[in-house]
Amino acid sequence: MIVGKANMGYVSFIAVVAAVGGFLFGYDTAVISGTIDVVGRQFSLDALQKGWYVGCALVGSIFGVAVAGMIGDCLGRKKAMVLSALLFTVSAAGCAVSASFGELVAYRIVGGVGIGMVSIISPLYISEVSVPEHRGRLVSLYQLAITVGFLGAYIANCALLRCEPAAAVSQSDLVATVFGTESWRGMLGMETLPAALFLVIIFFIPESPRWLVLKRREAEAAAIVGKIYLDKQDASQELSNIRSAIGSEERVEWRELLRPGVRKMVAVGVAIAILGQFMGVNAVLYYGPSIFTDSGLSGGDSLFYQVLVGSVNMLTTVLALLIIDKVGRKKLVYYGVGGMIVSLVLISVYFAFGSPLGLSPLLLLAFFLVYIFCCAISICVVVWVLLSEMYPTKVRGLAMSIAGFSLWIGTYLIGQLTPWMLLRLTPVGTFMLFAVMCVPYIVIVHKCVPETKGLSLEEIERITEKEN
Repeated sequence: MIVGKANMGYVSFIAVVAAVGGFLFGYDTAVISGTIDVVGRQFSLDALQKGWYVGCALVGSIFGVAVAGMIGDCLGRKKAMVLSALLFTVSAAGCAVSASFGELVAYRIVGGVGIGMVSIISPLYISEVSVPEHRGRLVSLYQLAITVGFLGAYIANCALLRCEPAAAVSQSDLVATVFGTESWRGMLGMETLPAALFLVIIFFIPESPRWLVLKRREAEAAAIVGKIYLDKQDASQELSNIRSAIGSEERVEWRELLRPGVRKMVAVGVAIAILGQFMGVNAVLYYGPSIFTDSGLSGGDSLFYQVLVGSVNMLTTVLALLIIDKVGRKKLVYYGVGGMIVSLVLISVYFAFGSPLGLSPLLLLAFFLVYIFCCAISICVVVWVLLSEMYPTKVRGLAMSIAGFSLWIGTYLIGQLTPWMLLRLTPVGTFMLFAVMCVPYIVIVHKCVPETKGLSLEEIERITEKEN
C-alpha cells in the first residue's frame, strides 16, 4: 500500500465531477413522482399507460447497465461518461418539448440508458483514480450525489406545483405552459442545465490511469498518476503496482469472469445488489407518501414527508462519507443493517398494534426515518464502494455491469411487487419480510467480502485471489 502525499485537491475535483452523474441519476429517478398526475391528465392516460410512463426509463436503465461495462472497457471510462451525459441532456431537453406521449416515453428511455451507464461508470472511475486511504470516502460522493439529486427533484416538484397557479396566468405563453398548465415540462426540462454542465466539465478530467495501462498507453497513465501523487517515487510505485496487477493481456474476454476467484466475487456482487433492493429501501423511497397516508398521516403533507425522508437520506450519506474510511465497510454494514432490522420490525409491529393501542402516526414516521438513517449509512453507500473495489481491473467493467444489471432487475421487481405485497401480505408481513431479507445480506458480507479499508485495488485483488 502506498502511504504518501497525494494531491487531494486534484483527486477530489476529479471525484466530484464524476459524481455529478450520480446527481443526474437521483434527479431523473425521483422527478417522475411529481409529474405522474399532470402527464396523466394531459394525455388521458389509463392506469396501464401511467405504469409504462413510470417504468419506461427503467427499460432504458437495464439496457444501459448491460452495455456500460463493455463501453467503458472498449472506449474508456471518460468517453463512456461523455456518452451518458449526452444522453441525459438529449433526454431532458426532449422531454420538455415532447408533442406526444410516445415522444415523451422515447426520451425517457434515452435518459434511462444514461442512468444505467452512469450508475456503473461513475463509481468505477472514481475508484480507479482514488488513493487507497480515501477511496471509500471519494466513491461515497457518488451516493451522496444521488441523494442530493433525489432531494433536488422533490424540492423542484414542490416548488413548481406551488407556483403552478401563478405561472398558468402569466403573460408569457412559454412560462404559462412550461411552469403552469404543463408543469411537467418544467420538472423534466430543468435537468437540462446540470446535464449540460456534466457534459462540459467531463472534458476537464483525465482518463482512468488503470484503463490506460490496460490499453498499453503507459505514458499517458504515468502523466496522470504523476498529478495524483506529489512524490515521484510514490507515483512510480503506484504505476508499477497497476502494471503488475494488469499484466500484459489487453483484451478483456468473458471467460475471465469464469475464473474460480472472479466467478465467486461476481456471484457475491450479484447477491448483495439484489438483496439490497429486497431490504425495502426503494419501497420506502417510491411508495413512502402513500404508505404514510394509509397509516393515518395527513395526505396533504405527503410531499413534506417525502422531502423530510430525502433530507435524512442526504445528511446521513454525508456522515457515512466522513466515517467509511475510518470505521470500515463491513462494520458499517453490521451496524447499519442491524439497525434496519430493528426499525423494520418496529414498523411491522406498529402496523399490527398501532391502531388498537391508539399510537400516534408520528411514531411510525420516526421509525421510517430511523430506517432511512440506518440504510443510508450502510448499504446505500457501501454497495457502490464494494462493487467498485472487489473485481480485478481487467474485468472490472464487465463484472460491475453484471452486478449493476442485477441491481436494476431488483429495483424493477421491488417497484412492481411492493403494491402487491402491501395488499396481499399487508404492511405487517411486507416489512417483516424486508427485515428477514437483511439477515442473508449480513451473512454474505461477513463470510465472503474482505475488509478493503485503506487497501489499494491491487492489494484487494491479491487478497481475493489468495482467499479463493
